[in-house]
Amino acid sequence: MTALVGQFDLAWALAELHLSALVDDDFLWEPVEVVWTVRPDGAGTWRPDWSDVEPDPIPVPTIGWLTWHITWWWSVTLAHLDGVEPPARTDVTWPGGAAAVSRIRELAARWRATVESLTATDLERNSAFPWGTDRGRTVADSVLWLHVELTKNAAEIGQLRMLRAVSRPTR
Repeated sequence: MTALVGQFDLAWALAELHLSALVDDDFLWEPVEVVWTVRPDGAGTWRPDWSDVEPDPIPVPTIGWLTWHITWWWSVTLAHLDGVEPPARTDVTWPGGAAAVSRIRELAARWRATVESLTATDLERNSAFPWGTDRGRTVADSVLWLHVELTKNAAEIGQLRMLRAVSRPTR
């Protein structure tokens, strides 16, 4: 378990590096015309763009969309490990920039505690998430997947943040 916690700590350090540097204008910046972002619905609830069939071309996500995405898959993964009904994608909304970062930090603390508590027997149990039921995957596979997904999303946030910083007009 120590190696899994260490791996998470490394992935989380990268995520925190970028999350802590975000400013309000970063979240909804659209680097290109074809993007997935978060938008307020008629009631003012922020919802993500989504398609059940991957579009072609694949939209570039905004940081707002990525922070929603992290919240969604982390909430679902924790629910699966806790043995409770995971939230539907449509029930996970975006609370806004700073609130989204706070929510991600809460999930990170909860995740670290969960990983620390896993026993060798827990890690060997079957896990259907995120692959489905007939793949022969374990809880350990789910933990490793989450760390890679976090690292990927953190790198995407960092790249978008840096692109936005260098695309600002100079004075």
